[in-house]
Amino acid sequence: MKEVVVRAVSGALFVAIMVVCFLRAEAMIFLFALITGMTVWEYCGLVNGREGVTVNRFICTVAGVYFFLATAGVSCGLIKTYGVFIPYLLTVVYLFVSELYLQQKDPLHDWAYTMLSQMYIALPLAMVNCLAFRSAPDGAVRFSTVLPLSLFVFLWTNDTGAYCSGRLFGRHKLFPRISPGKTWEGSIGGGILVLLVAALIAFLDARNGWGSGLTLPVWLGLGLVVVVFGTWGDLVESLLKRTLGIKDSGNIMPGHGGMLDRFDSSLMALPAAVIYLYTLTLF
Repeated sequence: MKEVVVRAVSGALFVAIMVVCFLRAEAMIFLFALITGMTVWEYCGLVNGREGVTVNRFICTVAGVYFFLATAGVSCGLIKTYGVFIPYLLTVVYLFVSELYLQQKDPLHDWAYTMLSQMYIALPLAMVNCLAFRSAPDGAVRFSTVLPLSLFVFLWTNDTGAYCSGRLFGRHKLFPRISPGKTWEGSIGGGILVLLVAALIAFLDARNGWGSGLTLPVWLGLGLVVVVFGTWGDLVESLLKRTLGIKDSGNIMPGHGGMLDRFDSSLMALPAAVIYLYTLTLF
């Protein structure tokens, strides 16, 4: 009983912090820069536990945070030149070249795990800036609360719906090799609940003038994208943990594991949502 209470309290606190951070651009940038740093740091610690793998934990973490902040600066219009990414690119070059002098037994492993910290964590988390900062018809860049917050609301709704539906109706395993607990019934239930929430957000957006600019069909499509790619994100992290031979990525959140456990779904859902929304603007 105590464990359930601790899990509920920490989960509620996490949701409250996330919701509040999306009310102001500065708060969102600060929190997600911190999340990026903590997640990359956690990941590097996990992979460094594998035999023959040595990843520069400090430089990978600094590089990930810098990439997030540079993306935020460009997205919000504060930084007008893409030259801000030059230090990041130089860091990537350094991480490759440094292996020439470390005399590791298998430098290919080091390169792979090092670059994975950027491609799997830093790049996807930086995409929250592309959702939060939107260009208006007059050319001005405006901060949007509803789009990035809705994505996480969809993820939380999907998790809740999938858990409840899976417990009540789950019979057919979704991906038993990776995650034996997930079922098709749970995933379908979570998806239906997300579509209902997406329709509600579309109604409130149109009624209250939140300014997302999305129609009901687009909101429903975004909900489906988040459901599919969020589920894949969860499975990808499960595969990562099975490969590393661990149950949880950490214990920073009581009852919820580590940073990777908390943001696994968003690591696939964020870039997928950006691709979906920006593709729609092309047609």
